[in-house]
Amino acid sequence: MVRYSITMDDELTGKVDRESKSRNLSRSEWIAETCTARLAAPAGVAEAGASSLNAMPFVPTASEPQCNIGDYETAVKNFKIEVPEYFNFGFDVIDAWAKKDRNKLAMIWVNQQGEEKNFTFRELSRLSNQIVNMFIKYGISKGDRVLIMLPRVPEWWTVTIALIKMGAIYCPAPTMLTPKDLKYRIDAADVKMVITNSENAAKVDEIFDQCPSLTGRMVVDGQLPGWISYPVELNYPAPVSSKIINLQGMKKTRSSDPLVIFFTSGTTGEAKMVMHDHSYPLGHIVTARFWHDVRSTDLHFTLSDTGWAKSAWGKFYGQWLEGSCIFVYDIRGKFNATEILPLMEKYGVTTFCCPPTIYRMLILADLDKFDFSELRHCVSAGEPLNPEVIRAWEEATGLTIYEGYGQTETVLCVGTFPCMEAKYGSMGRPSPGWDVQLLDENGNPVGVGEEGLIAIKTDPRPVGLFMEYYDNEEENRHVFHGDWYYTGDKAYKDEDGYFWFIGRDDDVIKASGYRIGPFEVESALIEHPAVQEAAVVGSPDVIRGLIVKAFVVLAPGYEPSEALVKALQKHVKQVTAPYKYPRAIEFVESLPKTISGKIRRKELRELEMQRQTNGACNTELPAHHPPMAKAPARPEVKSGGKGPAKPGAKSGGPSPK
Repeated sequence: MVRYSITMDDELTGKVDRESKSRNLSRSEWIAETCTARLAAPAGVAEAGASSLNAMPFVPTASEPQCNIGDYETAVKNFKIEVPEYFNFGFDVIDAWAKKDRNKLAMIWVNQQGEEKNFTFRELSRLSNQIVNMFIKYGISKGDRVLIMLPRVPEWWTVTIALIKMGAIYCPAPTMLTPKDLKYRIDAADVKMVITNSENAAKVDEIFDQCPSLTGRMVVDGQLPGWISYPVELNYPAPVSSKIINLQGMKKTRSSDPLVIFFTSGTTGEAKMVMHDHSYPLGHIVTARFWHDVRSTDLHFTLSDTGWAKSAWGKFYGQWLEGSCIFVYDIRGKFNATEILPLMEKYGVTTFCCPPTIYRMLILADLDKFDFSELRHCVSAGEPLNPEVIRAWEEATGLTIYEGYGQTETVLCVGTFPCMEAKYGSMGRPSPGWDVQLLDENGNPVGVGEEGLIAIKTDPRPVGLFMEYYDNEEENRHVFHGDWYYTGDKAYKDEDGYFWFIGRDDDVIKASGYRIGPFEVESALIEHPAVQEAAVVGSPDVIRGLIVKAFVVLAPGYEPSEALVKALQKHVKQVTAPYKYPRAIEFVESLPKTISGKIRRKELRELEMQRQTNGACNTELPAHHPPMAKAPARPEVKSGGKGPAKPGAKSGGPSPK
C-alpha cells in the first residue's frame, strides 16, 4: 500500500507528494484529513455566482450510518429531491466545492504508462472557466451542440464542465466510431463543433466538408492545420486564459434546459438520441449515494469509456455531488483486466463498479496477491453476473457484488442496495424516487412470478428520466403511453419484490408455445465449466417454427464435440425448466458485440434467418457448426442459492446501453 504525504502551501492543488517523508497516511486517511468530511452547509458560493451547496438537496447529513441507505422501506418513503428552477452542475457543484474547500481532491488520473495527474475541484473550476471563455471566443453559446470524442483524458472532464456552464449541449462519442458513424451523429444532432485528439482528427477531417452544421474543430493535444488548439488557446494571455468567466451575455440554465445528448443503440436502424436536461445530474444521487454507497472521503473507480452514459453514472455526476474523488484509468489499445488490480491496491480504491466481463476476468487472477483492505463496496451493471463469480470475489475480498438496472434513458431505477439481502442474479428493487412496475401488453400490472414489461411511472416524473428521443417523435410515441415510460425490457418479480431480468422484448424467444428469455438459458450454460461465454437466440426450424439455439465460446482446455453438446443440453435441463434447453448449439471463437460491449443477439438472429434463406434449416444442421468470425463476448447468469424458488430463475439486467 502506497502511503501519501502532502505539502501545504497557499496554492495547494491537492497533488500527492510521494517524495516527502514528512507524513505517513493511507489514501483514505489523507483524503479524510485534507478533504471535507461529511458536509455541513458551506458558507460561500461558487465564483460565478452559483447557489451554495447548502441550498442543494444532495447535501449529506452530519451523522453517517453504516451505509448511505440504512433501511430500504424508510428510504423509499422519505426520499425526495427538490429540483430548483435554475440548476447548473458546473456552477452549483464543481464551483461550489472549489469555494468550500480549495484543496479538495476531485480526480486521480493514471494512464497505462504510469503517468499520473491529480485535480482538485478548484483546478477543475478554474480550467473550465478558461475553456468557457475560449468557447465564447469561437462562437459557442447556450443550446449549441458540441460533440466530444475523447479517450479517458482529463480534457474530457474540463471541456464537458465548461459546456455545462455555458448551457451548450454536449454529445459524448466513443473513439471507436468510424467517419460514417461520426457523420451520422453530427448531422442528426446538428453539431456545431467537434472536440477530439490528434489520434482521431483524421476521421473528422474526412467528413468535415460533408457536414453543413459543423463550423469548428478543436484538438486537445498539439496543433493541426484548420483546428483550434486547446493547449495553445489556454496559454494565450487574458481574456481567453482568465480564470473568471465574463458572465455578461451568458444565460442561466434552467433545470429543464437540455444538457446532453447520448447516442444509444436502437433495436433497428441508426442510434437513437437520448436527451437529458440539467436536472439529470441530481438524479444520480440515487446511483452514487445509495447504490455505489459513495461518501465524500471515497475514491470511486468505475471502469467505463467516456463515450457512453456509464461515464455519467460512475465518474462524474453522482460522485461529485457527494464530494468524493474519482479514479480514472486511461486505457488505449490492448487491455488486460488484471492490470487494474495493482492500481486498486496502490491508490486505495474504496468503491468499485465494472461490467460482469471484467469481474469474470479478475477472478482468474491470483487475487490473494493483492491488498483489498481499503475496498469496501462493489457493484456491477451491464448484464447479469453469474453466482460463481460473485462467490469467488467474495472469497478474495470479503465483499459481495451488488447488481442494478438502468438505461441510457434513466439513472439507476432498480438496484440491490447495501441495506438489502443480495439475491444473486436479481436486479434488486426499485430505487428511491422511482415507481417501477411490471405491466402486461394492455398496461395492467402482472402478478408475482409473471412476465411483464418494465415500466416507469412518469407522473410524478422521476428525477433523472430523459426528456425525449431528440427529433424522433415516432419512437417517443412508442415508449411513452399515458403515465408510463416503457423501457422495452422484460422481467418478473418474486414474492419479496425483487425484479429478475428476462431480456429485451425483441430478444424473448417464442418457441413451441413458450416464451423463453435468453438470459436464463445463457445463465444455465455458463454454470457449466466448459462454457466461457454464451448467447442464445431463436433460430428458424422446419417443424417447430422456432427453436432455442446457443452460441457458445468454450473455456480453455475444452474442444467442440457431439458429446459436449449432449452434456451441455443435459446440464441446462437439470438447471432450469427442461423446455428451455438449446436444441441447437454452435461453438464459436467469440460473440458479436456492439462497440459498447453488448452482445448483438440481433446479428445472431439475422445470421440464422440468412442460413434458413440459404436452405440450411436446423433439422438439416449438425448439433455444432464451424466457428464464426471473431468478435467480443460477455457473460450472463443464473440466480444462485439466494435466488427465488421459481424454476429457471432469470438474470439481473443491463445498465446503460
